[in-house]
This record gives sequence, structure tokens and C-alpha cells, in this order.
Amino acid sequence: MIVRHAEKPVGTGTPRGVDQDGTEDDQSLTTRGWTRAGAVVALFAPVTPEGPLTPRVGLARPAAIYAASPEGGASKRPFQTVTPLAGRLAVSIDTSYRKGQERALASALRNATGPTLVAWEHDAIPTIVAGLGRVDPAPPAAWPHDRFDLVWCLARTHADGWTFAQVPQLLLDGDSSQVA
Repeated sequence: MIVRHAEKPVGTGTPRGVDQDGTEDDQSLTTRGWTRAGAVVALFAPVTPEGPLTPRVGLARPAAIYAASPEGGASKRPFQTVTPLAGRLAVSIDTSYRKGQERALASALRNATGPTLVAWEHDAIPTIVAGLGRVDPAPPAAWPHDRFDLVWCLARTHADGWTFAQVPQLLLDGDSSQVA
């Protein structure tokens, strides 16, 4: 499962990015992005007072979580997007790969076992998918630049390939039920 990082600042105006302490930071999520990051917890790891629930059809509770490394001045948004979920699941976020290393990440994903979630920058997500091998049906050539509310789901087939589907997140006001 792959998600784009949550909402980010646009240009030099508002809304501005803020880090987890509320300090202005253009590499961090906006307030709406932090709200989405919190809501992602209920999407992938829903619970009730009686205990855990199964995620929505097409999704799974991740056993592993990857996010683009925020080191060296890179965007912190992918990491921030999945931090609340990782906390709920008591799973460490693997930040071994940075933007530009999508093929290496795809290689690791091909060898992964169990449900895996990746949070990344939208323009590089198609490169990750292309690195997985054969995918049917073919995913869109690009992640829509204005969408923060999708999940690209890939399931390994018995043959050496993957099936592709999209699931709308439907977490925040204004999220679309349409897939790209």
C-alpha cells in the first residue's frame, strides 16, 4: 500500500508547514496534513473499546512501514504522515531510503512479507511501482498533483507480478470518493 504524504504548504503563502511542536517549517505538514496523519491511524489500524477492527476492504493493518528519509534537509512530510500510525502499531518506520532511491526501495518491497505501507512524495511513487515489476492493471502514469486522499494498493500475484487497485481514503472534508 502506498500513500502520498499528507498536505503540504503551497508556495510562500498560507497555510504554512509546522513541525510536531508547532514551529513553522516549510518541510513539514500543514495543520490539515497533521489532521490527515492522525486520521490515517483509523484507516489502517481501526479500533473500538472492544479491540482492533479489520481495516476497510482493500486495505490491511501494516506489519511494516516505510517513509522517505527526512535526513539532510529533505521533506519531513512522508515520515510525519505515518508517525501516528507507527505509534499505534508499535512499528518502527524504516527510513533507509531517501527520495531518488525508489528502485532500491522497490527491490526491498519485492522481498517484503506481510502488509507493508509506504509514504512517499507523489512525483516519485510511479517509479516505486515501476520497480516492482509487472503490474496489472497498469496504474496511472502519475500521481494526481492535487490528491492527498488516495491509497495505491498492490497485491502480489502467484505469477511474478502484482495487481493494482486504488482506495479513496475518505478521511477529511473534501476528500473525493473518485479514484484517479
